[in-house]
Amino acid sequence: MSNSQNGRSSLKTILKSSAVGGLAALMLTTGVAGPIAHSFAAPVEVTAPQVPSFANVVDAVSPAVVSVRVQSNVQPASDDNSNFSFNFGGRGLDQLPDDHPLKRFFKEFGGPGAGEDKRADRGPNRHRDGKGPLRPTAQGSGFFISEDGYIVTNNHVVDDGSAYTVVMNDGTELDAKLVGRDRRTDLAVLKVDVNRKFTYVQFADDSKIRVGDWVVAVGNPFGLGGTVTSGIISARGRDIGSGPYDDYLQIDAAVNRGNSGGPAFNLNGEVIGINTAIFSPSGGNVGIAFAIPASVAKDVVQDLIKDGKVERGWLGVQIQPVSKDIAESLGLSEASGALVVAPQAGSPGDKAGIKQGDIITALNGDPIKDARDLSRRIGSLAPNSKVELSLWRSGKSQSVTVTLGDLASDDASKATATQNDDRGGQSSSEKVLSSLGLSVAPAEDGAGLSVTDVDPDSDAAARGLKVGERITSVNNQQVASAGDVEKILEQAKKDGRSKALFQIQTEDGSRFIALDIDQG
Repeated sequence: MSNSQNGRSSLKTILKSSAVGGLAALMLTTGVAGPIAHSFAAPVEVTAPQVPSFANVVDAVSPAVVSVRVQSNVQPASDDNSNFSFNFGGRGLDQLPDDHPLKRFFKEFGGPGAGEDKRADRGPNRHRDGKGPLRPTAQGSGFFISEDGYIVTNNHVVDDGSAYTVVMNDGTELDAKLVGRDRRTDLAVLKVDVNRKFTYVQFADDSKIRVGDWVVAVGNPFGLGGTVTSGIISARGRDIGSGPYDDYLQIDAAVNRGNSGGPAFNLNGEVIGINTAIFSPSGGNVGIAFAIPASVAKDVVQDLIKDGKVERGWLGVQIQPVSKDIAESLGLSEASGALVVAPQAGSPGDKAGIKQGDIITALNGDPIKDARDLSRRIGSLAPNSKVELSLWRSGKSQSVTVTLGDLASDDASKATATQNDDRGGQSSSEKVLSSLGLSVAPAEDGAGLSVTDVDPDSDAAARGLKVGERITSVNNQQVASAGDVEKILEQAKKDGRSKALFQIQTEDGSRFIALDIDQG
């Protein structure tokens, strides 16, 4: 074949290829179907780190958690069981004509008289002694701690109740009776008596829990029932001012009204605490809830099941915390222990020789952290227990043996309550202790010195000392004149102390304050 023929053949091949390529391009642009391979982007796939699921815990413990409904024969202010109170020209809503627009409005949209069916007057809701109808007064949460039907909840849930109903997670409603309650720890025990075995949970060893551990709360917030929330332990040993035995766990799991008495679980399904209180400016959850530790609840619950009450050891002394200034004024190396304001006459502490101004530093050899620690530890002991208390008195350490009384039989909770430093009083005049910014005069009954004036810029004013209060002792020595005070202060200076301990008496009780004696 000649070169010219070869050239023409190659040209035809190129043109043919170009035509095919153009046709393919045309097919793509005009949407004509053809043998075209499609390509898709791969979907996003992320391998997430393993996070804990609470589902297994919830499945296991939910049958043991119940809602608690409380009924009482306390009569409400009105018979409509509402939060409304109306008066229309001297007539109540029930006295308005049935066709009155306001009456129709409230019946349709809720309010006084809406949906009234007089359920309270029906047989099942009447008081068991036939005296009157039972009315719902409270609802909360609880949990089974035994297969034979013992239930733990809060005292404030069952308080003033006449009848109790527990609702299980499957909707079963069962009557319960009150076994016992303890207002000091806000715990109560109910019992369901039916012929069946219940799923129950047990208390954890809360000494092993740490701040930051997971916690799961199960309960009945706002009557919803069976609600689960989660969080962590936020803090331990919280004192919320509810009593001398405060030792709460703080958790941030969502806890609301109705959660009271419900359990807080660890990831092993054990109860580490009983949800009891919340801090909330609004009344709803803000992430600060308080639970009674399992270690406290376990002992109280056992006593309630056994005896229906809790017996506690009783020392019978009024105490307050030891501040840094008070410790310095008494020559203590650190601000710890409990300062005795006054022993109660005839109490175990009084009989053992404990005196005002003593600082209780240890119980059976274990150091006392503060006044609350002493109250809690004395209360955990049985009545008639013999204990050894270490005291700091007149700059020396000594010990006494005390046989504790019974706080249950002698209700002396005020004797163990810690005291605040902001009390007031009244009385009269003359004589100046200028170095302290005080004017004093002998008390009319000869017991101590009445404060007649306080320099507002003085250390005494800063410590809350007020006109009308009475100084009864300084550094645990009785005083009847300004001269007595001056002698005691001079001796304190010789002993190298910069502060002195003043006992202040008011109509409300007694307290101690430490004042700087190096002023002026």
